[in-house]
Amino acid sequence: MTSQTIRIAIDGRGVASLTLARPDKHNALSAEMIDALTTAARDLGRDRAVRVVVLRGEGASFCAGGDLGWMRAQFEATREGRMVEARRLAMLFKVLNELPKPLIARVHGNAFGGGIGILSVCDMVISAATARFGLTEVRLGIIPATISPYVVARIGEAQARPLFISGKVIDAWQAHAAGLLSRVVAEEALDEAVESEIRHLLAASPEASARAKALARSLGMPITDAVIDRVIEQLVEAWESDEAKEGLAAFFERRPPRWR
Repeated sequence: MTSQTIRIAIDGRGVASLTLARPDKHNALSAEMIDALTTAARDLGRDRAVRVVVLRGEGASFCAGGDLGWMRAQFEATREGRMVEARRLAMLFKVLNELPKPLIARVHGNAFGGGIGILSVCDMVISAATARFGLTEVRLGIIPATISPYVVARIGEAQARPLFISGKVIDAWQAHAAGLLSRVVAEEALDEAVESEIRHLLAASPEASARAKALARSLGMPITDAVIDRVIEQLVEAWESDEAKEGLAAFFERRPPRWR
C-alpha cells in the first residue's frame, strides 16, 4: 500500500517498514496521513505474512505532531466537525496501540506532540542521540489530549506532568530517563540497532508474541472507550478556547502569543 503521505515496504522476512512521508512538513499528521496510517495499521495487523513493523520518518524529522493547518481548520468547523476530527486522531493511536505485531519506532530528528503519541504506543523505541522530544501543545494554547492515555501509560503520571504543563523540549537522554525511549544510539548506528531488535523478534513465535503483547497491555493502565471519549471531548474544548485561537494565530503570524 502507498499513499501521498506514507509508504509501506515488506521484505522477505515479513518485516514491514511503515514510513511517514511528508518530509516537507516534518511528517506532521494531516487528516490524510492519519487516515492512511490507521488503514495501514489495520491492514498490517491482519496480514499473517507480516512479523514485525518498523515505523520511521522520511526527511529531517520523525514526526512534528499535528499538522497546524489541519488544527487551524478546526476553528472554522462546527462542534460536530471538531468531534469527528478529534476522534479520527484518537482512533489512530488506539489502532496502533492494539496492533497485534511487534511495533518498533526508529526515531531521528524531532518528535513533538502527536509524534510522542506514536512513540508511546510502540513496543520498542530506538532513537538517535541527536533527536529531540517535546509535548509542545501548551505553547499553542492546546493540550496533549488524545495522546495522553498512552503517554501516561508509558512513562507514568509523575514523568508526564512536567512535560505536559511546560511544553519544554528535551534531548534523547532525558527522554530515555523518562521511559519514553528503549535505546539511544549514535545516529549512524540507528539502523543496526533496529535490526538487532528485529532479529530477536523474528526468533519468537508470531502467535505467542501477539498474545504476550495483548497480555502486557491488559495488565497495564486500562484505556477504555470511555477514556478515549473523555480525551476527545477535552481536545475539542481546547480547540474552542480563546487561547488556542491566539496560539495558532501567533504561530502563523510569527509573533509571541499574548501570554508570553
